[in-house]
Amino acid sequence: MNENLQYLYSKLENQYGTENKDTIIDGFNSNRKVTLRVNTIKSNVEEIIDVFNKNKINFQRVSWYKDAFILNGVKECDIEKMDIYKEGKIYLQNLSSMIPPLILDPKDNEDILDMAAAPGGKTTQISALSQNKSYITACEKNRIRIEKLKYNIDKQGAKCITIIKKDSRNLDEFFSFDKILLDSPCSGSGTILLNNEFTYKFFSENLVLKSQKVQRELLFKAINVLKKGKEMVYSTCSILKDENENIVQEMIDKKLVEIVPIDMLNFQEIPKLNCKLSGALLVCPNELYEGFFVVKLRKL
Repeated sequence: MNENLQYLYSKLENQYGTENKDTIIDGFNSNRKVTLRVNTIKSNVEEIIDVFNKNKINFQRVSWYKDAFILNGVKECDIEKMDIYKEGKIYLQNLSSMIPPLILDPKDNEDILDMAAAPGGKTTQISALSQNKSYITACEKNRIRIEKLKYNIDKQGAKCITIIKKDSRNLDEFFSFDKILLDSPCSGSGTILLNNEFTYKFFSENLVLKSQKVQRELLFKAINVLKKGKEMVYSTCSILKDENENIVQEMIDKKLVEIVPIDMLNFQEIPKLNCKLSGALLVCPNELYEGFFVVKLRKL
C-alpha cells in the first residue's frame, strides 16, 4: 500500500476506531455520483427538471437543499455537453461543498469575504443564495486559479463580486466584514477515491502539517477582519481533527470566537462522523458526499 495512505489509515484508526475507519474506507472505494445545483440567478428548478425529463435523465432531489440534484447513470462529461451547463444554468458540485454557503446564510447588502475563492463554486453559490444582493470580496493568490474564478463568476452571472489577487493571510487590517467564508486549503483527506490515484497523489504527512499552519493563520486573520458579534464559517474537505477541531479549539481557548451550533435537523440524511466540537458538522465520505468539516463561529 502507498505509504501516504498507510499514514492516513493510521490517523483514521486513532481518531475514529476500526469500525468507523472501515466505513470511511468504504466511502473511499465508492464511485461518486454526479451532483449539481441549479444556478437560480439564471434558471429555476422547474426548468432544469423539464430538461432532465426530456433527456430521460434519472434524478433525485436533496432534502436539505431544494436547488440540488443527484443524477443517476450519467457522467459529468455527459452533463457538460448540455446547453444548461454551457449557459451556466447549473453548476457541477459535490453535495458536501454546497453546505458551507448554506450555513453562512448570506443576506441582502451584507459585506462578505470568501477567503479562498477559486474556482468559484461557493462564491457563485453565495451570489445565487442572495440573488446578487450581497457584496462579495473574493480572494485568490494564484493567477491561473483567478482566471478560472473569473470565468465561473461570469458564466454564472454572479454580480457584486470584487476579486482580489492576494493571499488572504495578508489582507489589510482596515477591511471589515459582516460574514466570512473560510473554506480553507487542506490535505483533501475527505475527497479520496481509491479508484482515482490523482485524488491522493499529493496527500502526505507533510501536507497535513503544512495545511495546519496555513489554516491557523487564515482563521486568525478571518477573526481579525470579521466585525465583532458577526459570524463566519470555517470548512475543509478533510476529516482529520488536526485540520478541523484542533484548529478551531485553539481560537475558542483564546476566547476569540464561540460556536454557533448548526441545526442538524436540517441535515438529517447526511452521513456523519463523530466530532468532538458540539455543533459542528463532520460529513462521512460515501457515494454522494465527500468527507467535509463545517463549523459556524461568532466573533466575541
